[in-house]
Amino acid sequence: MLPKIPGHYVRKGRIVLLYVFLSMILIGILLSVSVTISSLKDHLSSTIVRSVSEALPSEAFLFLMAREMTSLRIHYPDQLTGEVDLLKMATDVELGDIRTLLGRELPGLESYHTEIAIAGEGTNFSNIPIESPPPSEEQLNSREVDQDELDAAKEKEEEEEKRERQVIEDKSVLIYHSHSWEAFNPLLTGESNQDASSTNPDVNVIAVGRKLKKELETRGIGAVHDTTDMTRGLKEKGWNYNHSYALSRELVQEALAQDDRLTYLVDIHRDSQPKKITTQTINGIEYARLFFIVGKENENFEKNLAIAKEIHEALESQYPGISRGVFIKTKMEGNGIYNQDLTERAMLLEFGGVDNNLTELYNSIEAFAEVFADYYYQDAETVDAKVSE
Repeated sequence: MLPKIPGHYVRKGRIVLLYVFLSMILIGILLSVSVTISSLKDHLSSTIVRSVSEALPSEAFLFLMAREMTSLRIHYPDQLTGEVDLLKMATDVELGDIRTLLGRELPGLESYHTEIAIAGEGTNFSNIPIESPPPSEEQLNSREVDQDELDAAKEKEEEEEKRERQVIEDKSVLIYHSHSWEAFNPLLTGESNQDASSTNPDVNVIAVGRKLKKELETRGIGAVHDTTDMTRGLKEKGWNYNHSYALSRELVQEALAQDDRLTYLVDIHRDSQPKKITTQTINGIEYARLFFIVGKENENFEKNLAIAKEIHEALESQYPGISRGVFIKTKMEGNGIYNQDLTERAMLLEFGGVDNNLTELYNSIEAFAEVFADYYYQDAETVDAKVSE
């Protein structure tokens, strides 16, 4: 007589079999579509397969394979101990969190997967960051530069150029832009829109990075500013906008290989929320609000999160309301890594929104540079103290 199998093992077995069966059906459908519909052949590529595999946790594959391969259970006991949440593994649904159930079905709700680590003044799930969709060729070229706005900003820059800046040999901060095309409506003519885009470095986020570099150098901090036109770079590689972080990763790795003194990474973006959400008046001065994005899918997550929190608190103590907070993203609602695995001092900063002008942006950059400089020199003292011990 065969031994009776416990009920909970039977239930788990059925769930695993159902999961495998549905996966096989899905793969079959995808393969059939790729063969029969020529228009999809270019899109059904290894990119899709990679995206699916990244979305599913590695534990899912390990769990399924270990059901049949005893050696895996021997070599990976830590990863296979305890109960496995098959519902979350197969569907990314967590019991008790309705966002995970409806987030893929209701338009707009997917963004609520973003976790608010620290909420700035007025920040809640109704006004969390909105990322612009990839721009079309028409969007990139349909609007002209507002020269009057640029001329007004340049007058201020000319005055600032008179300030003496040190020539700094040691570069410790790398400023770059994974989405360099993100632009600002006040710097462009024509009808304002949420997705303002341009390859002109005077009206997109490259202008923000250029200003930050100058402000850091004024405070004695050496910085390298990568001004790569990401739109052109992606085209040259035959990549689409979904590969933006893959391209910026190559740029960052090359910079780090050339100079190992670069320890801080700052990826600058801008939000798509309207001006009423992205602007703060402090002591009669208008500031473009900023915030931090921290990727959760890398080994440096905790350290980078700690830095973002500390700088956020310092900003708020000196410029109340300037920061919208610190947000955490996984691969399910963003890139999830954002090159932050490359150093323990990596930041993704979003300065202002699509409707902020250069004056508001510059005010915010100056405030950030001031606070960051304080953190930077304290951090350097801490590192030197550890080295001398």
